[in-house]
Amino acid sequence: METKESTEKIGGVTLNYKWYPGEDLYSDGDVEDELLSIAQNYTEEEYNAVIAQKKSWPVLYHFSGIRQNIISWLPITKEHAVLEIGSGCGAITGALAGMAGSVTCVELSKKRSHINAYRNQKHENIEIQVGNYQDIEKELGKFDWITLIGVFEYSKGYIGGEDPYVEMLRQAASHLKPGGQIVIAIENRLGLKYWTGFTEDHVGEYFEGLEGYPNTGHVRTFSRPALCEIIRQAGDFHAKFYYPFPDYKLPMAIYSDAYLPKPGEIGENFPNFDRERMLMFSEGRTLDSLIQDGLLPQFSNSFLVLLEKEAQS
Repeated sequence: METKESTEKIGGVTLNYKWYPGEDLYSDGDVEDELLSIAQNYTEEEYNAVIAQKKSWPVLYHFSGIRQNIISWLPITKEHAVLEIGSGCGAITGALAGMAGSVTCVELSKKRSHINAYRNQKHENIEIQVGNYQDIEKELGKFDWITLIGVFEYSKGYIGGEDPYVEMLRQAASHLKPGGQIVIAIENRLGLKYWTGFTEDHVGEYFEGLEGYPNTGHVRTFSRPALCEIIRQAGDFHAKFYYPFPDYKLPMAIYSDAYLPKPGEIGENFPNFDRERMLMFSEGRTLDSLIQDGLLPQFSNSFLVLLEKEAQS
């Protein structure tokens, strides 16, 4: 029987159960058993063949190497320590471990942490702290990079309180080394794909985000102005916005305010692998119209935001 102080090694990965409550408080069900089996029985080089064979959205989402494009271009080096909040099944963890000196993961689910550990067991610089972020956060050290990739929208569940999104950034910032950065990847509540007939990513309902989440309480995404206001309230950050396409989950290109796409550069680039969708109008032509009018930053499907604390005078 495990104690709260117990640890486990899977290959080079350390799992720390000090804060684990003794049971997984959320699960995607049987699909997680399939993901664990893949992580245990296949190498990274074999993942694409498994994806082609399974023809399954969860398998594609969790094992596609395209996921790593969201962070692979960042200037993370072996001198850097990374904190990955909400590491899930480890789609990003391995890429971070290959770039950084050390990666500390925080993940509530033990089963997902096992998937992460098995798939990344060749790395010697990963520690997965399994448990509730609020419990673990008090004992975290300082880091050069902190990632909130597909996590920030769930801050209410992590933090609670009246301003959980503001507080999440404040807490994360307290664990930054001087010059460190927070990385946020999140869907845009007003993303073009939702207007064109995609369901909201987290709840699977048409127009739920566009209408301001009238039926949803546990998750929130934000428009660019709303996200900027949260960042402003959280502290003195210098924020850089980037625009992954088709979105941050499977990004094939990442644009910035310094380099935005030209008309025709993206085209009909809105795949939807996991749910039905309506086809309301041409995404490509509408996207070109938005680009021509300088509105892409407002209607990008998702955002990648780098936050650095402003130097104190």
